[in-house]
Amino acid sequence: MTVRFKFLLIYIVFCQLCSSCSREAAFCTGVVVTGPPCIVYKTKADYSELVPVMLSADKSKIVSYPDVKDLVIDGKTVIPTPLLDGYLLDNRGIGPDVAFLTITIREYSRMTTTPDAARLFALILDKDPLAEMYECGKRYQYNDPAEAMNQLIRKGKLKCQKRLK
Repeated sequence: MTVRFKFLLIYIVFCQLCSSCSREAAFCTGVVVTGPPCIVYKTKADYSELVPVMLSADKSKIVSYPDVKDLVIDGKTVIPTPLLDGYLLDNRGIGPDVAFLTITIREYSRMTTTPDAARLFALILDKDPLAEMYECGKRYQYNDPAEAMNQLIRKGKLKCQKRLK
C-alpha cells in the first residue's frame, strides 16, 4: 500500500468515527451525563412568586414539596427567570404535575417549620396552572440558559422541543 492510500484510509475511518460520535456521544463513550432539565413553561396566570408543589398524576395528593429553606439561596428567592413572550425558565425543579400554593415563597421561607403535605394541599391555588411546558435538554449544555431559550423563542423553535404539557 502506498503512503497516500494508507493516509486516505485512516482519514476516512477517523471521519466516520467522529461523525458517529457527534450524533450520540453517550453511545460512543458509554457515559451518560445527567443533570437538571432545562424547563421552559407558560402559566395561565402569574404564579412566579408562589410556592410550587408536585402533585400525583390524578392531582389527589402532594407527592413532593420544598422545605422552608429550599426556596431562598443567598438571601434571594428562587423564582423563574422571565423569558420572551411570557415564557419562564424554571429555576426550582417543577414538572407537568406542578401546582401552586396561595402562599408566596417569601412568606413560606419565613416559617419556622415546613408544613406537612395535608396542610399544604389545603393551600393549593391552582392544580392545573400550566398553559405549556417544554423540556429543552439539560441546563449544563447551555452557557446562558435564559439567552439560549430566548433564541429558541425568537426563532420559533421552542415548540420543536419535547413538549411536556
